[in-house]
Amino acid sequence: MAFQDYKPWLGLTGSQWIGLDNFDRIFQYEGATQAIVNTLIIAVSKIVVGIFVPIVMAILLSEVRNMGIKKSIQTLVYLPHFLSWVTVAGMMIDLLGLDGGINHMITSLFGTEPIYFLGDPSLFRTTIVVSDLWKSFGFGMIVYLATIAGVDPSYYEAAEIDGATRRQQIWHVTLPCMMPMIIVIATLSLGSILDAGFDQIFNLYNPLVYSTGDIIDTYVYRSSLLNGQYGFGTAVGLFKSVISFILIVIAYRLAYKLANYRIF
Repeated sequence: MAFQDYKPWLGLTGSQWIGLDNFDRIFQYEGATQAIVNTLIIAVSKIVVGIFVPIVMAILLSEVRNMGIKKSIQTLVYLPHFLSWVTVAGMMIDLLGLDGGINHMITSLFGTEPIYFLGDPSLFRTTIVVSDLWKSFGFGMIVYLATIAGVDPSYYEAAEIDGATRRQQIWHVTLPCMMPMIIVIATLSLGSILDAGFDQIFNLYNPLVYSTGDIIDTYVYRSSLLNGQYGFGTAVGLFKSVISFILIVIAYRLAYKLANYRIF
């Protein structure tokens, strides 16, 4: 279909073959190129924030000595991971709408006009990244907490004997021991650099924010299923899949070289 002017009533055998024309159109249509740019910006932002915040939270939580408080916090930040984006999107629309709770708080405290978080192109990407972080950082934090729990206690004892403070122990013991896992997660995240999260954005975006919020997956959905450009939509999806496959291979090789990570 990616190499055809596909017509559903003609099928694969009856549709005209047009070679690479659909792929040429990817870079000719302003909407397609903008969707690629938006995907890269949103996905990279999610990857960077989604690595940094769980590391910091895992280190801070590992320093909590009260097991009751520690497990309560761990459970609370992990629970959003189990919510679907349909549920989260409904909550966000209610909270961030012009008549939502967040805007009521802003107007009552600062006396300013309501902010349309989901309708302002300049705020939409930030809203997407922050909401994704809230939903998913608990899972990443669990991974890093498990890594910290596996650090040999004798390292901390030796550092304490040498006079290292807690901050110095974190910097010179905890972080170096976490580094292999950080490298693995960071490098394998390269494979999802063209995946900005269809479920999330599809449930939150609208025509007002297409300029900054439309990503490859949502663009393919509208082009193929809504506008009937099945061949072009398939070409965009195939383009994304090939690039993602190449990035996954590169990421795996990097993880193997830098952290000796192997699937088998």
